[in-house]
Amino acid sequence: MANSRLSAADRAILQKCLSSSSPSPFGRPKRANSSKEDGPVSGRVRVAVRLRPRNAEELKADFDFADCVELEPELHRLKLRKNNWDSETFQFDEVLTEHASQKRVYEVVAKPVVESVLQGYNGTIMAYGQTGTGKTYTLGRLDEEDDSNRGIMVRAVEDILAGVSLKDDSITVSYLQLYMEVIQDLLAPEKENIPIVDDPKMRDVLVPGASVVEIKDHKSFSELLKAGEANRAVANTKLNAESSRSHAILVVNVRKLVDEAQENTSLGAQGFFVPTVRRSKLVVVDLAGSERIDKSGVGGSSLDEAKSINLSLTALGKCINALAEGSSHVPIRDSKLTRLLRDSFGGTARTSLVITIGPSPRHRGETASTIMFGQRAMKVENMVRLKEEFDYKSLCRRLEREIDRLLIENERHTKAMLGAENLERVYEEMAATEKLKHEKELIELSSRLDAAHAEKERVQLDLNKSQTEIQLQKEKLGEEINRRLNLETENTVLSQKLLQLQSEIDEMRRAIDKMRSGSHSKADRSLNVLKLSQSKDGCKGEKSTIVKLLEQVGIQNLLPLLKSPDEDVQLQASRVIANFAADEANQEKIFEAGGLSSLIDILQGSKDETICCVAAGAIANLAMHEVNQVMIVEKGAIEILAIKAQNVKDPQTLRMVAGALANLCGNGEIQVKLKDDGGIKALLRMGESEYLDVKAQVGRGLANFAKCESRRALQECQIKSLLLEEGALPWIVKNANNGAELICRHIEMALCHLAQNESNAEDLVTGGAFPELVRISRESAKEDVRNLAYRLVCASPVLQAEFLRFSGASSDA
Repeated sequence: MANSRLSAADRAILQKCLSSSSPSPFGRPKRANSSKEDGPVSGRVRVAVRLRPRNAEELKADFDFADCVELEPELHRLKLRKNNWDSETFQFDEVLTEHASQKRVYEVVAKPVVESVLQGYNGTIMAYGQTGTGKTYTLGRLDEEDDSNRGIMVRAVEDILAGVSLKDDSITVSYLQLYMEVIQDLLAPEKENIPIVDDPKMRDVLVPGASVVEIKDHKSFSELLKAGEANRAVANTKLNAESSRSHAILVVNVRKLVDEAQENTSLGAQGFFVPTVRRSKLVVVDLAGSERIDKSGVGGSSLDEAKSINLSLTALGKCINALAEGSSHVPIRDSKLTRLLRDSFGGTARTSLVITIGPSPRHRGETASTIMFGQRAMKVENMVRLKEEFDYKSLCRRLEREIDRLLIENERHTKAMLGAENLERVYEEMAATEKLKHEKELIELSSRLDAAHAEKERVQLDLNKSQTEIQLQKEKLGEEINRRLNLETENTVLSQKLLQLQSEIDEMRRAIDKMRSGSHSKADRSLNVLKLSQSKDGCKGEKSTIVKLLEQVGIQNLLPLLKSPDEDVQLQASRVIANFAADEANQEKIFEAGGLSSLIDILQGSKDETICCVAAGAIANLAMHEVNQVMIVEKGAIEILAIKAQNVKDPQTLRMVAGALANLCGNGEIQVKLKDDGGIKALLRMGESEYLDVKAQVGRGLANFAKCESRRALQECQIKSLLLEEGALPWIVKNANNGAELICRHIEMALCHLAQNESNAEDLVTGGAFPELVRISRESAKEDVRNLAYRLVCASPVLQAEFLRFSGASSDA
């Protein structure tokens, strides 16, 4: 119907759209061909080994003999016994004991391959081993009475059915056997000697004469699998009552439509896009078991079958050897089996191999051969590729249906237009009358409009002038507030340092008395000299005392004391370095002597919270200056401080750790590093502490961080604050009205700095921070902070709109 309505010109245009190499008008760039491939990804063949439990015959015959293999599944390896004393160890991707369930085997061997097939990659699952070791049980078991015994084939198809949409996707199955080097169709036994065709364009191997059956549910696949198993060649041998005499190959082809919305494909003007289809296939290969004629006891036709099986398996082994050794020639064409598995080894498929072995020492030679086959297969590398095709035929059908709809709609509109022309004439006459009337009104309104424009320009000039003045005053006010806040913060820090230094001097004097009595090592003597010097010069002031001590002892001699086994020595040395670091003039000497690395090491390694507290305080002193902050971050201090913040309980240690992070927050160059290394998260965790001093340091750090971001927002582009991304806003809102003056002051500044960036306005409103901004503008103890908060609310369009809504809601209440 669609083609009958398309004119020759329309069909020509449609054909041009589909064949042109120019960009497609339907939202997806046109390619030179209808398929695309992602770049290849290297993927090694994964090999698992499965041990069959002893059967009744082996339990009777080998009762007095130990198994020839010993499994170590936790280490993914097995030991093959040579005799009672010696054994050989082999490593595999998975080692499955005789007690491993069918579900466990499927999860580790097949499920990753099945998931890759659903993503668009080819996959192969293959079982190799001596006859009677459980290959068919592992792969093709179809147990309707006990679902737990289902094999890989059934479970794989169940997962594929669950992972596709039967409305848009399709699954087809072919079931073949290679018997005596002849390919037969297990679903249509009358088809024999089916040829193999190489497709160089698709780089694949095809079997064009094989039956292809589409499946819709698990039941249809089970019936298909039963029919195929009934036609498979089996025979009774000494080693296996139902020995497979052919290689069985199950091919599951999956055609899956890509979700274009998920792929972010842009749509065309009419909402059309070229559908993308991913085609992949899962090949499950149940190889016939290798056997020795003298042990299997076969003869006649079964002897010929055994020879053919061994020849094809030998050809497969040669190919794997060549691939594992990187040989330039791989004998693919020596057997039809190797031709069929061309994509599985050294090709583009993701391959998983399970080798099955028995425990009997009578078959040790066959077991060793199977293990070596698996070892060589693990060295084979495949180049996994993802294939996608553009379904232009489907798009063409949709376009034809759309053209039919548009033609019908066009006819309907044409008829409607005829009636509209008559109405149009009537409307034209009425419009002429109305036009004269409105022209007079227009002249009058134009004169009024000119007067209004003039008034508007005058008001706009006044407004621009006022806004410029407001902006200048706001910038000056912000700078003044920042300066005052920095001075207050520095005053608080210096007061805390003074108290800390006085306490440390008292403790060091007590340590001097303790250490005067005996002779010590060189490091102890250095510490004695240092402490005695402090005792003599204590009256001259703490700062001068520390300097003189270090001039006598030398910081190079003091640093080894940080690693002393005596924790008292470590503590005293840490305190001296912390006091020495409080003076900016001494910090360069500490860095040159490697003091920063020593402090970080002791902070990381010591379990004594007092030592950690002093070390964190020393790092905090060093972090007060921007010159040192980058070097501190490069040493990995942020991660170590974050870990300490999580592990320590002592409030003084928490305060020092929080103070160090707060100082680092004041450097805009390392803010991203602070976020990535967990510094902001650590501050927020410490913010949940019950101690006000710790909360104050957390608030100071957030205020410093927000201040740097606000400066960058004024100088560069405005982007959303990293504090908001890290989830700091709930803590800020929760503690904004804490009651402690120092905490409230820091949080008020943090909120004001965040509000200076318009990109944060929406988050401040939705996060509940806006009422706090309003409260700050009215109730803050600092007049300059109140004025700043008020101006920020008035200057932001988002905050101003929320303020009007907030005020209206309050009035209604």
